[in-house]
Amino acid sequence: MTTFEELYRRLLEESLKDSENSQQLQDYDPQHLDCLLHPDQYAPVVKIGSCNCPPDQPSACSESCIFNAITKDKKGEITIDKELCTGCYACIDNCKLEKLTASRDILPALDAVRTAKGPVYALIAPAFLGQFSKEVTPGKLRTAFKKLGFAGMIEVALFADILTLKEALEFDKNILTESDYQLTSCCCPMWIGMIRKIYKELMPHVPGAVSPMIASGRTIKVLHPDAVTIFIGPCLAKKAEAREKDIADAVDYVLTFQEVRDIFEFAHINPAKMKESEKDHSSRAGRIYARTGGVSEAVQKTVSRLNPDRKITVRTKQADGVPACREMINQLKEGKTTANFFEGMGCVGGCVGGPKVMIDRLEGRENVNNYGDAATYPTPIDNPYVVELLHRLGFDTVESLLEHSDIFTRDF
Repeated sequence: MTTFEELYRRLLEESLKDSENSQQLQDYDPQHLDCLLHPDQYAPVVKIGSCNCPPDQPSACSESCIFNAITKDKKGEITIDKELCTGCYACIDNCKLEKLTASRDILPALDAVRTAKGPVYALIAPAFLGQFSKEVTPGKLRTAFKKLGFAGMIEVALFADILTLKEALEFDKNILTESDYQLTSCCCPMWIGMIRKIYKELMPHVPGAVSPMIASGRTIKVLHPDAVTIFIGPCLAKKAEAREKDIADAVDYVLTFQEVRDIFEFAHINPAKMKESEKDHSSRAGRIYARTGGVSEAVQKTVSRLNPDRKITVRTKQADGVPACREMINQLKEGKTTANFFEGMGCVGGCVGGPKVMIDRLEGRENVNNYGDAATYPTPIDNPYVVELLHRLGFDTVESLLEHSDIFTRDF
C-alpha cells in the first residue's frame, strides 16, 4: 500500500501539473488522503499507522506530551486530541515505531494560490536566512514566491518590530518596582501554551499581545480584506496557533520550510537563480527574534531607547527547549532569580532550531545575527517603516499601542 509520504509527494507532484496529465490514485489509505486534503480537520500531528503498543505500558509518545493531548485505548491504539495538541513535535521524536508525522498544508494552500479572488501573500518567518541555500537572498526568495503565483513576500520581522515596541511599552508602564516582572508573550506558541495550560497563575504577568505571525496576517487583511495569507516557517506549532479560535482570522495556511522546499522541487524552481527583488523594512530587533535571546535583546534595547533614564532596567533571562523553560519557571516561582523579563523558546536554539529547519541551528543562528547586523535600523523606534505602517493602521502615536487593538492585542 502507498505510504503517507509517498501519497503526499504524489499529490504534490500532481497538483503542480496540468490536470489533463494527472493520473488516478490507487492503493492508498483514505484517512491519509483526508489528512492531506483537509489538514485543518486534524491535529498538527497525525497518526499514519497502527501503533501496536502494549496497552498496559506507558507509550513514549504520550509520556513526552506535556499537554496530555495523546490518549491510549485498551488495544494500545493512541488518539490525538486536536484541541490539546500544540504541535510541539515531542511525540514524533519519541515514537519508536514512526507512526506519527507532521501534518501538511500544501495541497489546500496551493489551491488557494491558484483560485483566490484576492492577492495571496507569503509571510516569511525571521529564521528563513540560509534555509534554501546560502545563495538565496531575501530578494531572490521573494521572486521565487512570485513565480509560484504569490502577490508578494512579507517579512514577519517587520511585525516583530511592532511587537517589540508594544512589549517594551508594556514593560516601561508596568515594571515599577524591583519585584515586578514580565513574561514575553509575542513569539513562541509552545512557551505561551505552557504558561496558559500548566502555569496559569503566571498569566497576569503576560502582556496581551499576539505573535508577529498573527500581527502580520491581521495587518494584511486590514489593508487588503480579500487577501489570503500563508505563513512559512520552521515550526509545526504555528499550525496549531493559526487555528486557535480567537486568532483564526489572521493566517489562512501555515507551511514549513520543508514543505516550501518540496514545492520548489516539484515546480522546478531554484530560488538561488531568481532575480533580486529587495524590499527590506525590518530593524535588527525584529530580525533576531529567530534565535534564543533575540526577543530579550530587542525589548531591552528598545526600552532603553524609550526611556534612557529609567531606574529599573530590563534584566533578562532566557531558556530554550521545554525542560529548560520549565526549570526557568520553577526558579521564578521559587524566587531564585533576579531577572524581571523572561523569554522562553520551545526549541533549543530558538526558531532556528525548529523541527522543520533545513540547516544546523548554529548555522541558522549565525545567519540570523548577520542579517540583523546588516539592518539599517537598530530598533523599531528608529525604523520609519514601523511608524508609517502604524499610521496606516490608525495609530496616531507609538504609545497608542498600549491601548486595546484588535490587530496586535489578544485577550488570553
